[in-house]
Amino acid sequence: MTDVVFTVGNVLRGDDGAGPLLAQLLDEQPAPGWTVVDGEDVPENHTHHIRSLAPQRVLIVDAADMELPPGEVRLIGQDSVAEQFMVTTHAIPLNFLIDSLRETVPEILFLGIQPQDTSFFAPVTSTVRCSVEAVHDRLVRGEGFEVYETVG
Repeated sequence: MTDVVFTVGNVLRGDDGAGPLLAQLLDEQPAPGWTVVDGEDVPENHTHHIRSLAPQRVLIVDAADMELPPGEVRLIGQDSVAEQFMVTTHAIPLNFLIDSLRETVPEILFLGIQPQDTSFFAPVTSTVRCSVEAVHDRLVRGEGFEVYETVG
């Protein structure tokens, strides 16, 4: 059995590419006990694959506007995912996706990374890249996410 890191984001929108960047890092250096699924900007197209893996835990990672300094990382409460925290580049609201996954997945965590620039064709900023690398390091070392404050 494995846990799933489910990344979300649009690589054409600067820091909204934080999730896909994490997926790339995990492909290059996997985290023990975790399978990565890159949902890109259409995460709803990947829920069937996640269900087929039958994970006990899914960690969703996406850019989230939490009105914090760029690069800040926080766990976000499920009720807040539907509200003000989301960078809205996805076809459906992520709370619908979470509700759908919750039917078969016992634990779902949402990790938001505060973007700095989500302009079209901008690269991921160095600040957000460092934050993504830190999340990757925690996963590879098998460390938990209790270090991150929860918002919402």
